[in-house]
Amino acid sequence: MFDGFELTRCEGDGARLRVRHGGSGPAVLLLHGHPRTHATWHRVAPLLAAAGCTVVCPDLRGYGESDKPASDPEHRPYSKRAMAGDCLAVMRRLGHERFAVVGHDRGAYVATRLALDHPQAVSAVSVLDAVPIGEALRRCDAAFAASWWHWFFLGQTEKPAERVINADPDAWYTATSEQMGAEAYEDFRRAIHDPATVHAMCEDYRAGLGVDREHDDTDQRAGRRIECPVQVLWATRDDMADLYDDVLGVWRDWAGDRLEGGPIDSGHHMAEEAPDALATALLGFWRSGAQA
Repeated sequence: MFDGFELTRCEGDGARLRVRHGGSGPAVLLLHGHPRTHATWHRVAPLLAAAGCTVVCPDLRGYGESDKPASDPEHRPYSKRAMAGDCLAVMRRLGHERFAVVGHDRGAYVATRLALDHPQAVSAVSVLDAVPIGEALRRCDAAFAASWWHWFFLGQTEKPAERVINADPDAWYTATSEQMGAEAYEDFRRAIHDPATVHAMCEDYRAGLGVDREHDDTDQRAGRRIECPVQVLWATRDDMADLYDDVLGVWRDWAGDRLEGGPIDSGHHMAEEAPDALATALLGFWRSGAQA
């Protein structure tokens, strides 16, 4: 897994992250979603490195083997702004002042916040199976609540979800070695069986329902947009297209002059299920001038 890549730990902006990196050429930062670790990229990262990219894959703060800072009543240590700050610090420590970023699921919210807060650092952003948190909550209806009920369950504090999840993590977080690959699956299982990681992942969702939405709504009121080119990709066997008839249309108020994207024939975890198609789409986006 990740043959030729280096595994290290880098100081972020308040949290030390476990980071896998390798390759040479223009830098790209790959950000995983919930409840995965950086290992979810193990089929995609080598393809990008072989195509001439430097690839950096961290565990986000709270996830995998990265630090899990103490939280606060507003869950700000697990805001996407805090996570984006970690990622920027790591990239600078590795010598990358400007880079592309790809985010899947919760990682897509970090990628979006990174592009909005640090436009000088981000050359292109690709979001996978996501719309901005503020948009998702603003558009929330019965269909969204029925399909994405876990947002609100994991976000509870009065009856915390951790007790339910920790009672049987394998029943709650279903995945298979066949889908993920043996080493990535074992990395995933170590994470979900760590109560500190489960708590931190819930804190991520609690931040999403509060401070993250506050940041998104503030940006929208101010008319702020992502300045770099934006690519949006969604899985055909997930529910993005069902929830949002025009997925790209949801992003038009957030992107600048260049917005593109489309579906990938895959289930939700496209980096594991359709790595070749995903790598091809990402490379095509960058080679068309997205990183200029």
